[in-house]
Amino acid sequence: MAGTDPVAYEIAETMRALQWRLRRSAGAEVEDLGITPAQARALRTVARFAEPPSMGALAERLHIGPRSATDLVDPLEQSGLLRREQDPANRRSYRVHVTPEGERVHGQLRRRAHESAVRAFGVLGEDERATLLALLRRVVDALPAADCPAPGTGQR
Repeated sequence: MAGTDPVAYEIAETMRALQWRLRRSAGAEVEDLGITPAQARALRTVARFAEPPSMGALAERLHIGPRSATDLVDPLEQSGLLRREQDPANRRSYRVHVTPEGERVHGQLRRRAHESAVRAFGVLGEDERATLLALLRRVVDALPAADCPAPGTGQR
């Protein structure tokens, strides 16, 4: 019967606790950059698009409302990390671009995220990390796409 596996529930709860600790750690890691963890996530997300995204596409990728995306982009634009430009194909839409300073900060964020991951998962051996990754990917692949962001996007 579905919903009665206590081990599955414990795994989910442990993963929530892990995610909370990882996010908490991320907050401390971006503090000196003058941005919040949510703004760091927005900057990373914009940088991952192949082409500058529209505000709507950014909001969708972040799983937030358009107004919330504006609230994230405004301070990043004011600090010179992102810039909005009118979409030449649709004058009612704006595209979000990463500035050279934003690229620099994004590079720092990537480096710090890698270092943080190494610290967090350093308690596991190489084979254990590979096994954990394979198992987590299987779980992600088994979930409906609408319920789960693509691996590596840091979304949700």
